[in-house]
Amino acid sequence: MFNLPCVILCGGKSSRMGEDKALLPFSTFKTLTEYQYKKLKPHFKEVYLSSKTEKFNFKNKLILDKEKEYSPIVALKSIFEFFKDENKLFIITVDTPLVEISTIEKLINESKDYDITLAKTSSREHNLCGVFSTKAIIEVEKMLEKDIHKVGYLLKKMDTTFIEFQNEDEFLNLNNKEEYYKAKSIIS
Repeated sequence: MFNLPCVILCGGKSSRMGEDKALLPFSTFKTLTEYQYKKLKPHFKEVYLSSKTEKFNFKNKLILDKEKEYSPIVALKSIFEFFKDENKLFIITVDTPLVEISTIEKLINESKDYDITLAKTSSREHNLCGVFSTKAIIEVEKMLEKDIHKVGYLLKKMDTTFIEFQNEDEFLNLNNKEEYYKAKSIIS
């Protein structure tokens, strides 16, 4: 078991999907969120959901993001405030359900010397799949004062490292129906 909390980000607009992807059925579960939660829960001391609303039909621990604006940086601020007594936490998006536990373990094991440790593949960096130091709240607050909402900006301001992984499908991000159906076929 990993000795840090995990937060699943599930408060996005899902505009490209056309409906709330966090609530889409996945595998044998009623929702993608429940799938991610049940998959990760045995491996972390606690698993939390970050969302704008309480929209889930299963028992969970919720971090509500009360800001009107939809932005991962706004969500990170709420998360870091919630975990002010923790040193680090693992953050993953609800729409990356194929990330393996062994990948998460590698990210955690490689994170001790960095503020932020993230996954990357040959095609891209996965800015919301990795270990974050809660001290990043200082930069997040400065960013929000300047109305900066790009995660990449935060990564440049912090001591960030990327761990490369070979399997692109593992990081398939379910932004549209085609990607959703591809992930469902991979998992079945």
